[in-house]
Amino acid sequence: MRSESTRRLEQALEHNPKQRSTTEVVSIVVPVYNESARIGLSLERIHSYFEAVENRFELIVVDDGSNDDTLSAARAFAENHACVTVLDEPHRGKASAVLAGLERASGNIAGFMDIDLATPLDAWLEARKVIHEGAGVAIGSREGIGAQRVDEPWYRHVMGRIFNALVRALLLPGIHDTQCGFKFFSRETLDDVLPRTLLYRDAGVVRIPKVTAFDVELLFIARQHGHQIAVIPVTWHYGDQSKVNPLTDTLQNVRDVLAVRLNGWLGKYR
Repeated sequence: MRSESTRRLEQALEHNPKQRSTTEVVSIVVPVYNESARIGLSLERIHSYFEAVENRFELIVVDDGSNDDTLSAARAFAENHACVTVLDEPHRGKASAVLAGLERASGNIAGFMDIDLATPLDAWLEARKVIHEGAGVAIGSREGIGAQRVDEPWYRHVMGRIFNALVRALLLPGIHDTQCGFKFFSRETLDDVLPRTLLYRDAGVVRIPKVTAFDVELLFIARQHGHQIAVIPVTWHYGDQSKVNPLTDTLQNVRDVLAVRLNGWLGKYR
């Protein structure tokens, strides 16, 4: 029986009729922390997928100070794949890992995705399409027509909806899911947004996984500077290895939203 990943790869090939660019480079940043159990298979799936649909791409794996075999596994994979770069970062949280990877990215389009592949890889085809059509940012969304959440605990969904209502009220009206871990930027937008980020640029070392609302800051800056945000409905699968702490991470995310709102009022993103 064919696996789900195999079926998606075949679909990508079927729906990619000579649409590759000979000059465009795509940068994919993948932050990882203590992922030794699945990093090898996930990197193989990501690499195989983009190899099938893009002529030129780079895969940037950012290890967020793992204390298991994640870093060595990532380096072993990179040794056999020339387009893969591994960054060894201190454990400062996902936000700092993603920002470090985006700073390193050289692609015409650059973005990030989670190693658990909760968002299907074939969302990339729509992301590429809307960016080519003029969007500055393409984001996966677990809300709206065509979107679906699979196996998510009810309390996580309720907490997420409450949090997003706050985000819409204070920062990003009309965006119903800012926290899906699948976002890509045009080079122009990324060059406009990255230098203006404030929340986690100089983050300190932490002892536990730190999940934050850095996505909100990226999107707020992009919209403030006139870049269109395109929303891509996805079928998202909840993972039982999630590192999100529903209580402490939600409180941290609320603090981040309030900080972005204050920075916006003070004109710090201008």
